[in-house]
Amino acid sequence: MRLLLPTLLWFTFCLLRGTAAELWLYAADNLAVPERVARLEALFDRAHAAGYTHVLLTDSKFCRLADLPKAYFTNVGRIRAAAARNQLTLVPAVYPVGYSNDLLWHDPDLAEGPPIRDARFVVHAGVARPESEAPPRLRGGDFADLKQWDWKDDTVTPDAGTARMSDPKGGNARIVQKIRLLPWRQYHLSVRVKTDGFRGEPEVKILAGPEGRSLNFTTLGVAPTQDWQTHHVIFHSLDHTNANLYLGVWGTSGGTLWWDDAMLEETALVNLVRRPGAPFHLRTADGRELREGTDFEPVHDPRMGRVKWPGDYDVWHEPPVIRMTGTWPEGTELRLDAAHAVSVHDGQVMIDLAEPRTLDLLHEQARRVHALFGGTNFMMSHDEIRVLGWSEAAKVSGRTPGEWIGANARDGFQFLHSLDPAARVFVWSDMFDPNHNAVKGPYYLVNGSLENSWLDLPKDVVVVNWNHGKRDASLRFFAGRGQRQLIAGYYDNGWPELDGWIESARGVQGIVGFMYTTWRQDYSQLEEFARRVR
Repeated sequence: MRLLLPTLLWFTFCLLRGTAAELWLYAADNLAVPERVARLEALFDRAHAAGYTHVLLTDSKFCRLADLPKAYFTNVGRIRAAAARNQLTLVPAVYPVGYSNDLLWHDPDLAEGPPIRDARFVVHAGVARPESEAPPRLRGGDFADLKQWDWKDDTVTPDAGTARMSDPKGGNARIVQKIRLLPWRQYHLSVRVKTDGFRGEPEVKILAGPEGRSLNFTTLGVAPTQDWQTHHVIFHSLDHTNANLYLGVWGTSGGTLWWDDAMLEETALVNLVRRPGAPFHLRTADGRELREGTDFEPVHDPRMGRVKWPGDYDVWHEPPVIRMTGTWPEGTELRLDAAHAVSVHDGQVMIDLAEPRTLDLLHEQARRVHALFGGTNFMMSHDEIRVLGWSEAAKVSGRTPGEWIGANARDGFQFLHSLDPAARVFVWSDMFDPNHNAVKGPYYLVNGSLENSWLDLPKDVVVVNWNHGKRDASLRFFAGRGQRQLIAGYYDNGWPELDGWIESARGVQGIVGFMYTTWRQDYSQLEEFARRVR
């Protein structure tokens, strides 16, 4: 009791002053590298001197502890010792729901993705390949005549058979064409790009429907200066038959960009997933179901989620073909139902929450992390869930995507409490916040509403709130639910953002602390952050 008394007095003092009792720092690192461990040890020394109390610690390897060498666990021992020496509470991150690539190390086929329905394949020389009954038509893809496109910004000009976007001075530079699609099909667009000192983010956007729903979220990865390179986009039409194809940039500050040789085709089987919740059906034109292993050889995409290592997905590669067995007449038409994984931005892939195997992997990760770190703190990493609700298992359940997220968080909380009944459990705010990402939609490539995800979130879960843009409404929402909150501030954005949080938090019940949050591993402002929130 005498040991607890100073802490309790300090906590009460902080509350009376209206300041935070807990001061956290976010540390994402690779604990397999001794030099990185040494850097964290020094960081923990600084954090203790500045008054920090907790460290949110995350490492991709927390998802595959069973596969790591002894040296990794020696390094973790160093981290634990450094935290104890500096009176810092370690809070390891578990449950990467949203950014699931690390968990998909165990089974890349658990990736979420929309279904392909009734895709037309044609047999030639015993091999079936996709042949669309309505191939998409892209006019002027060689950019020899920009008038073939529907419209363009004035900043787009012809240049020796290319479309040139040069120094639009902060404005938009886009060229657009309406395209016709078949619903529930997979499409591939390729385009060559060249840049010279270009300051902006070249994008390909496919916007469909009256609300302009985006069908792709791929980062092209164009360098500011590069010679001609071919870039690829894969997108799914969902239930749409028309869309606008945009090539261009939304705001830039100089340099030159060229586009050339744009090509659009219907494809299939790129990043094909094979699991119970994503059935694979091949049938003849008259509807006769064909048997895998009897009528055709087993079909797998060997590069799906296995580019550099398991859980690593690329946007485009040559898809597998379907090799028929026996004798098939030339030109036989087949129809395919399947599903494919979808990556967002820079390779983010979501795991299918409806598959029982997913829950097993989440539980196994939590069990191993708890055995490694002990303690009574966990961070559930549900965050920016951008593809969800497509699998047969999800549809059969009758749950909405929001209900799936809530149920998964509830199960995760209960499992962590089964490991340690005294566990404090935290979760990122966005997927449980109606003022942020828990919305009716459309939201990215989620199949349905994300509303009501918060209904199953246990009241004992502490919400790590990062909704700075709508912080007043967000803080009130969670406080109204009786949920305690930890404010994740800074984000490498300077002090006005943090000052806004401090002001908004005044008078809100249940604020347990602030967290210095950096994505750039920039801890140069660690001490100043502590000074400002105290």
